[in-house]
Amino acid sequence: MATSSIWIISALSIALVISRPFKIPEFVWAVGGAALLLIFRLLTPREGLAGVAKGLDVYLFLTGMMLLAETAREEKLFDWLAAYATRLARGSGQRLFLLIYLVGVVVTVFLSNDATAVVLTPAVASAVRAAKVKNPLPYLFSCAFIANAASFVLPISNPANLVIYGAHIPPLFTWLPRYLLPATTAIVATFFLLRRTQKDALSPEIERNIELPALERGGRVALAGIGLTAVALLEASALNYSLGLATALTGTLTAGVVVLIARKSPAAIVKNVSWSVLLLVAGLFVLVEALTKTGITHWLTTLLTASTGQSAAKTAWISGVGVALLCNVLNNLPAGLITGSALQSAHSSATITSALLIGVDLGPNLSVTGSLATILWLAALRRENVEVGTWQFLKLGVLLMTVPLLLAIASLFLLPH
Repeated sequence: MATSSIWIISALSIALVISRPFKIPEFVWAVGGAALLLIFRLLTPREGLAGVAKGLDVYLFLTGMMLLAETAREEKLFDWLAAYATRLARGSGQRLFLLIYLVGVVVTVFLSNDATAVVLTPAVASAVRAAKVKNPLPYLFSCAFIANAASFVLPISNPANLVIYGAHIPPLFTWLPRYLLPATTAIVATFFLLRRTQKDALSPEIERNIELPALERGGRVALAGIGLTAVALLEASALNYSLGLATALTGTLTAGVVVLIARKSPAAIVKNVSWSVLLLVAGLFVLVEALTKTGITHWLTTLLTASTGQSAAKTAWISGVGVALLCNVLNNLPAGLITGSALQSAHSSATITSALLIGVDLGPNLSVTGSLATILWLAALRRENVEVGTWQFLKLGVLLMTVPLLLAIASLFLLPH
């Protein structure tokens, strides 16, 4: 009875997070589901706190990124970057699209997919306004899709990578030979598919005469802070230190320095950060803690071990595609947590582990709630008064998730074992 109740509450909570009825924020449904589990004693307070605690590194990571993004916004850094990118496009909508995509790759690789959603999306929104683009959606879509497609180039490119490997995340120079080819395949395939599907909506010509605004001292410090964060994350990854703590420290430091230089109240930055995202993540972690009690991890471990014994190649394909679809039902963080626990118990091969990680990272390109990055992207769009519907995203996602995913998993078998 308890097991079925946990599944019903968890499934309903996640469905409401995905559907967001009455435009009630996603975190309300996730926290509400977690509260119901505690109220009905399906989860003890200690177990609930343990679930929340498992997300500590992710909370720190998101806090640092959101502080960086809001600081940059306050200091008009996004407006400056937007004007600069639009000038480089030299009147071509296609060239602007390519520039935005390439910048998205760089931001995702070195700052994470959540940074692409939080930091790049407002800059792109400013760029398309400055360029007087008729339809901004193709350019904004590129932020969402590249945020997931490029999110396994490095361990730091996606917080989900941390939960898949847990304490056993490979060093940087072990990671690169394993994931560079599949990630490059996904990035290139996603670009060509997105450009093909959006070809008619891309502006043939955009504004050429863009005035480049002056970048004040605070904006320059914010830009330096973003660069410092990228360096700190690479260093932390190479030394196997906490990525969340590194991000939180550099983000807080950057915000503090900018506030002092610009002589502004920190309240202007703090009040505009989407703190509710942390509640959403905490709620999801509690739901996963409850699902673990139902025996799902043990069942997946047994299934993975048995399937691997029969055919490792077949297991890699089925598990990679299966977890990709699961991400769009559970969200990739909970799916990654469950998958990571099963992997660490099953002691799977590197190919199967890689296929599962690719599924967790690329799978969310199917739906608007597949990953935290896409949810953050949606939140950023709402701040820019842009709405993207669930069906509108899904129609694109069916193609832009499936083809790159299959190609990326196939490329794993070209690597030496």
